Amino acid sequence: MAPPSPPPSSATPPPPFGHRVRILRRLTVQGWFLLAVAALCVMTLVAGGVAAAMLARTTDTGDHLIDEVSPARTQAFRLQAALLDQETGVRGYLLTKDEDVLEPYRRGMADEAVARERLRELVDGLDRPVADLRAIDRAAREWRADFADPALAGEDIAGGGDEVASVTGAKLAFDRVRAALDAQQAHLGDEQRKARAAFADARSDRDRALVAALVAFLLTGVAITVLVHFTVVRPLDTVRAASRRVAGGDFDHAIPAHGPADLRTLAETVEGMRLRVVSELATSRSDQAELARQAAELDAAAVELRRSNAELEQFAYVASHDLQEPLRKVASFCQLLEKRYGDQLDDRATQYIGFAVDGAKRMQVLINDLLTFSRVGRVQDAQEEVALDAALDRALRNVSVSIEETGAVVERPAELPEVMGDPTLLTMLWQNLLGNAVKFRHPDRAPHITVAVDRAEGADSWTFSVTDNGIGIPEEFAEKVFIIFQRLHARDAYAGTGIGLSLCKKVVEHSGGHIWIDTAHTGGARIAFTLPAQQPPPATEPPSPATAEITATTATTEGSTA
Repeated sequence: MAPPSPPPSSATPPPPFGHRVRILRRLTVQGWFLLAVAALCVMTLVAGGVAAAMLARTTDTGDHLIDEVSPARTQAFRLQAALLDQETGVRGYLLTKDEDVLEPYRRGMADEAVARERLRELVDGLDRPVADLRAIDRAAREWRADFADPALAGEDIAGGGDEVASVTGAKLAFDRVRAALDAQQAHLGDEQRKARAAFADARSDRDRALVAALVAFLLTGVAITVLVHFTVVRPLDTVRAASRRVAGGDFDHAIPAHGPADLRTLAETVEGMRLRVVSELATSRSDQAELARQAAELDAAAVELRRSNAELEQFAYVASHDLQEPLRKVASFCQLLEKRYGDQLDDRATQYIGFAVDGAKRMQVLINDLLTFSRVGRVQDAQEEVALDAALDRALRNVSVSIEETGAVVERPAELPEVMGDPTLLTMLWQNLLGNAVKFRHPDRAPHITVAVDRAEGADSWTFSVTDNGIGIPEEFAEKVFIIFQRLHARDAYAGTGIGLSLCKKVVEHSGGHIWIDTAHTGGARIAFTLPAQQPPPATEPPSPATAEITATTATTEGSTA
């Protein structure tokens, strides 16, 4: 009898369960989360591997069905049709002896070659379809060698020249090809049914795997939620309650430190912040006094800025006259020089004088357009109820000369709505859009301009459009044309300063809308913009005397685009 085994040595006892609990309690919030994330990662990898395998299986079976079996059946039908066309052509030739009826035979030969080659690629690796294709090729070759080729060569197939017997013989000779084709269709049908069944099984397995992964993720989410509650939420509630007491005015109440190590550190930091807040409380009162002083300085700066803007407006008015006076003199004296000494000047001198006069005139137009552009939103800002019919009428009168010279036709709605805005600015808007439509006309047709208005149900703005049949605007320049001084054509092709559409954009945006090029329109250009249906007039300051004097001239400025 064996002696009893000695008791285990007490020198190496197993670690108690309480020791493991103490190790877990020493974990920080980050440690708990890392543990949960590690478990989640392992589960994700396992679920991802299973899902990838299921998806790969589903993809393989689906590709086999979609990319091989189904196209193979299609090509089999095409091969069958090609062979039937050949048989039809031969029978028709035997009946009529007309070479034209052999067109199906020739077409069928070409179609057969294409379908056979494609079908051979698709069924490669499938034993029964490959054998069926070989049987069809063998039957077709025998039919052509035994019947079709002799018949086309004029040999007497039936004997005695009986055409009906020849046709009957053609049908019987082709029956073996039909049988091979039918066998191929039956086998491909079986293969398709098997592929569909395999695809359905793969999808079912994939769905079950995805559902299992979803359930696992939900359970993990619940576990993480419980972990967060015990390791984060409850200790934070203690800190929050104490913080509320401090926020309520009890600045002497200390913030307790409980929970994991990092949350205890957080509570100690909040306690330090409480002490800092107490010390900074007195400092904040002096800061408030400083902020009040800075606000007063900002108000004074705003008053000074308004005064400076008024002075700049007066300066712009005076500068425009002072800048244009030398330009007028340059143009006038150059014209007098050409008139008095024109017979003594050569062609090049006359050309130089023309350049000088043209440059001075363009500089005058550019100065006027720049002043008009700068005044939008500062000088013209009446913000009253404007009837757009009247604004459009004024714009048409301003460009009536160009319309008459070009024979332009303008179609407009029977009635346009009323909007809140400045009548001068809205007239300038219509005038620039109509002027551009006439200016950038197509050389082969008279301008035809259509003004339209629409308002979607429930929309708070009107949508207007000006459509022409001119040279149009390429899509890549749909944004560039609204930039000031941007031109798409040379000055000798189309006059202007490149401010027109930028002025329109500024007017529309100042009125609370937006403007764009309808790039979907072809056969010309279509510029659309919106204006608010109702817009209360804001309080405005009256313009300075200098700016008020030049406001009336802006309505007759005909804009130009790039």
